[in-house]
Amino acid sequence: MADAIATLNAGSSSLKFQLFGLRGEELAPGVRGQVERLGTAPRFVASHPDGRAVGERTWSGADASSLGFEGALDHILEFLQGTLGGDRLVGVGHRVVHGGTARAAPARVDAGLLAELEALVPLAPLHQPNSLVPMRRLLARAPRLPQVACFDTAFHRSMPELAQRFAIPSALHDQGIRRYGFHGLSYEYVASALPALDPRAAAGRTVVLHLGNGASMCALAGGRSVATTMGFTPLDGLVMGTRCGALDPGVVLHLVSQGRDADAVARLLYYESGLLGVSGRSGDLRVLLAADDAPARLAVDLYVYRIGRELGSLAAALGGLDALVFTAGVGENSAELRGRICRGAAWLGVELDEAANARGGPRVSGPASRVAAWVLPTDEERMIARHTRRLLAGPPAA
Repeated sequence: MADAIATLNAGSSSLKFQLFGLRGEELAPGVRGQVERLGTAPRFVASHPDGRAVGERTWSGADASSLGFEGALDHILEFLQGTLGGDRLVGVGHRVVHGGTARAAPARVDAGLLAELEALVPLAPLHQPNSLVPMRRLLARAPRLPQVACFDTAFHRSMPELAQRFAIPSALHDQGIRRYGFHGLSYEYVASALPALDPRAAAGRTVVLHLGNGASMCALAGGRSVATTMGFTPLDGLVMGTRCGALDPGVVLHLVSQGRDADAVARLLYYESGLLGVSGRSGDLRVLLAADDAPARLAVDLYVYRIGRELGSLAAALGGLDALVFTAGVGENSAELRGRICRGAAWLGVELDEAANARGGPRVSGPASRVAAWVLPTDEERMIARHTRRLLAGPPAA
């Protein structure tokens, strides 16, 4: 009999999972999958690490509308029980978007932690509630099964206080309105893998570009976060698939003065803006890069432009630059966008190797480049599993 850890990642309309076998000091990746399209047409898919499908199901009618995150978790647990065979599930790790100012490290899940995280829902109303549902459900169904909460904000607690501050009254700052930063589990994984790839970058000044449907950038000094593009919410910073990124707060005031309520403004900025809003076509960069019309080109140009501006800002926060690292779906797979970003950063000392970039790296800068540029696939699930295994090996939190 072998032990295994499961990771859970609750999104806005999906619940993803992955199984890891504990093989001594190694984490052996196992089946992974998700229940997606919750609230509309739920679909369960699962596959082996080699890509072979091992499970699929759809729901329809009343079953589809009532499934929810609790039902999705129940289905995943039943599937995992059949998959484990003689192995034993010894812990579950969760990705939690917001840990507030108090959580700079993962924590064991109990009723007290759930109450603490519930109090943070107003800081992340579109993300936090869905993270809490699986934890509560597991506590009710399997109270003896250890759970670990891993916070996307925790990695950025190392940012200097000045980098966290908005120019608002101190009373509001003390209430928690500050720059938190997100995608922390991705950045933490990249920071842990970078020493084997480029020791100089790992010890020095590196900007990591997490470019996916959600996108952000992080300045690392010696592997620690010192500045990031996302702020109080995951809405800030770069142009994203459907999110607007950095926006003059006066725009929000104007929209409210024109009669839109808070829910309508949130829907506009989170789901109807970004690449989708500019192009009028799609929030998917693959679609826009293949298109041949002015709105699609404008959306891509704006995406690249904003990255270039933020890169200059983060390099200034670091006092110089030793390396760039591209990660996540777009960063890992789009040679065209990597090329445009690197060519735009020539003034910082980036010299693109066109052939290496076309191959996908891992190094995409030339040998004479003052600033190295790398492609490094992220693995947030492995990071969650690492934290879960570490906490399971120690005493429960007091």
